[in-house]
Amino acid sequence: MTKRSKPARLRELIGQGCIMLPGVPNAAIARQVEHAGFDAVYISGAGMANATAGVPDIGLLSMTEVGRLAGYVANAVTIPAIVDADTGFGGPENVARTICELEKAGLAGCHIEDQEFPKRCGHLAGKSVIDVDEMTARIKAAVAARRDDDFIIIARTDARAVENFDSAVDRSRRYLKAGANAIFPEALQSPDEFKAFAREVKAPLLANMTEFGKSPLLSFEELARFGYKMVIFPQSAFRVSMKASEGFLCDLKKQGTQSGWIEKMQTREQLYELLDYDPAAERWKGEC
Repeated sequence: MTKRSKPARLRELIGQGCIMLPGVPNAAIARQVEHAGFDAVYISGAGMANATAGVPDIGLLSMTEVGRLAGYVANAVTIPAIVDADTGFGGPENVARTICELEKAGLAGCHIEDQEFPKRCGHLAGKSVIDVDEMTARIKAAVAARRDDDFIIIARTDARAVENFDSAVDRSRRYLKAGANAIFPEALQSPDEFKAFAREVKAPLLANMTEFGKSPLLSFEELARFGYKMVIFPQSAFRVSMKASEGFLCDLKKQGTQSGWIEKMQTREQLYELLDYDPAAERWKGEC
């Protein structure tokens, strides 16, 4: 029997119901996501920029960098991964190349947003959006470029914060007509808006449950009842790990020893288990 591709598996999951996608900035945390029993993983654009380059989420990573970093994640796990592809890194031709590179890197799908470049975090002020026709041209280019018809192209719209709710709905319908497989309405501002958007836009929808933003933190179960098919938690694991490491470093500076933190650490054995690594074996059995 032929093994299903990761894009095909992702489509199957969405067809069965709503799925939870914890966000990760790197492959190690993606392995933790899989070990915890999740069916899919989300690769955060902010996470890659923040954790890898130490820069804000304002479009500073190139398509090549995103493709490589996302590829590390996709190939470290057996579950499907989708990635934040920002604005697609340029016009329609650039978007087409982006899709080709992400497919080659092993991703199951990506989302492309309708912000002007340089983009900003979707929950910050000062954003602007491109013309609808320009965005639909990018979507059409993405659809035409993919080699695997199961690769999921998600159109993200930031119009709610820049224009209004009705504009976000109208744009989303236009993006679906252009060939997008799913819609990501960024920065909806109330439970009623999440519910209304699901009534107005008949397509697989992605909800962003990022902390400290414009959207209320709704539960996975509530969003599933509204009709959403994907729920992402882009920076949650990263924020928890950063807060923990901050506390550790402050204590290390003060105490001069890490001994008080040993019980809070991942052990060497736990890390090796996560990496499928047996130091006693003749060679590592993992694939890369």
